[in-house]
Amino acid sequence: MNIAIIASIIIGEIFAAGEIATIMTIGGFLEEYTVSKAQGRIKKLVKMTPQVATRIRNRIEEKIDVKEVEIGDILKVLPGESIPTDGIIISGETSIDQSTLTGESLPVDKKANDEVYSGCINLYGSFTMKTTKVSEDSSLQKLIKLVESSSPENSKIVRQADKWATMIVVIAFSAAILTYLSTFEIIRSVTILVVFCPCALVLATPTAIMASIGNLTKYGILVKDGQSIEELSCVDELIFDKTGTLTHGTPEVIDIISDNPNEMMYLLTSLESKSEHPLARAIVKQYNSSGSAEVNDFKMHIGMGVTGTINNSKITAGNRKLLSSENIPLKYDKEPENSEIEIFVAKDREIIGKVLLADTLRETSKQTIKKLKRLKVRTTLLTGDNETTAKEIANQVKLRNVKVNCLPEDKTEYIKQEQLKGNKVAMIGDGVNDAPSLKKANVGIAMGKIGSDVSIETANIALINDNIDDIPHLIGIARKTMKTINLSIGFALTLNIIAMALAILGWLNPIEGALIHNIGSVIVIIYSSTLTNYELSYKDYKVKKLGATKHLNKSNT
Repeated sequence: MNIAIIASIIIGEIFAAGEIATIMTIGGFLEEYTVSKAQGRIKKLVKMTPQVATRIRNRIEEKIDVKEVEIGDILKVLPGESIPTDGIIISGETSIDQSTLTGESLPVDKKANDEVYSGCINLYGSFTMKTTKVSEDSSLQKLIKLVESSSPENSKIVRQADKWATMIVVIAFSAAILTYLSTFEIIRSVTILVVFCPCALVLATPTAIMASIGNLTKYGILVKDGQSIEELSCVDELIFDKTGTLTHGTPEVIDIISDNPNEMMYLLTSLESKSEHPLARAIVKQYNSSGSAEVNDFKMHIGMGVTGTINNSKITAGNRKLLSSENIPLKYDKEPENSEIEIFVAKDREIIGKVLLADTLRETSKQTIKKLKRLKVRTTLLTGDNETTAKEIANQVKLRNVKVNCLPEDKTEYIKQEQLKGNKVAMIGDGVNDAPSLKKANVGIAMGKIGSDVSIETANIALINDNIDDIPHLIGIARKTMKTINLSIGFALTLNIIAMALAILGWLNPIEGALIHNIGSVIVIIYSSTLTNYELSYKDYKVKKLGATKHLNKSNT
């Protein structure tokens, strides 16, 4: 293009030179606009790293830098503190928020001889622990290193327009030189360089990607770079995390069992309003519409429940362990499902009912999986939950490929193995523990509303409204975008070849040649702009990519 501009100026065709430069500048601007800036993927993880620890030595407590902690040190962790490094509890009971590492939506009760991990939050009781790893080898630091080092093994996809660059240069120069040697008319050679300037070719990729990004913005989908659109169009497999992705990520009351449910829920919400436990907050959020009674003598029993006095009656709310410790006879004792949590409510040592809580499935999850299957995208569930819980969720959404008890490194290893098979993999998750997988995948998709800042920073795409039912639309428009780009490139090349032939014959001059390829550029822009109004239709479900079809056939066999 630079040579065409210089040649046009030399022979006095200033307008043609200016027109080429203008289109080239616009194309460059549009391209730059779609490029994302460098992101600090691990800055949030680094902030979560504990800086100090309370060490007990010779019965004396001392605050030390976490880097000074050695294996075998005895540390004390108070409620609300972040656990300094990995270790084993030697005394005390508590509830730990492990969502940083495992993505579990509910706290995990811990007692003596249980393992605890760096970066997790101690919610309630204080405890002492014996360290088993130094800070730099802890689970949190391992997670940080995974995010830093993970990247797809496959090479970066070259944009469609660039693939033709060498060919265009060779053809343009060869045609211009041969034409001059045959006719000795320099104006024909310059016209060839002008008409063969790939302005439409240069505009094909950025305008289509900009239009698709604008379309996705209306759906609350943030795409951080145009390359993600191209990668997503080739995805064979979409991997889901469970908590906060297929499910809401927070516990909800799913059943109330009582002879007098109104009285029971009034007493329960009044009592739980004094607690900061996630289960208590879930109950109060759903059922505290009519206010609450005054609670006296409130007491929390770590890992079991709470007690208090309301209107001179002792109210107990908790699990079977609490009932046993309070010598309360069991009632409504049908065992809950594996994914459910039961809270019994007793008034003056007599059970009046119980509630069941669970992390519930999103209403749109089943339909989303169904649409993805129609798009020929294989779906997989990778979760840190046990087999029973994971299979229960998978069966509800009819998702067959399930991997359970997955740590962050297990998820990244699975993605790596799929990529080594030649598959393109997308991952959707919501938590810090998903960050390495989101980066490892060809395309990382983060749940933006409830998801952690780290997962959003690491991912290529963020669902700001947390609507996973927008994923089929996302994949559909990615495929449509690449189809639009390929058609635009084909059109631009065809137009350039025809115009070059006319220039060789002397039927075009530089001005006419500039106008022709300018018309081609306008057509490409108009065609690309139709992506702004794209909606997933039935015919999009019929699109079969060779790579995806081959992979599916292998799986079915």
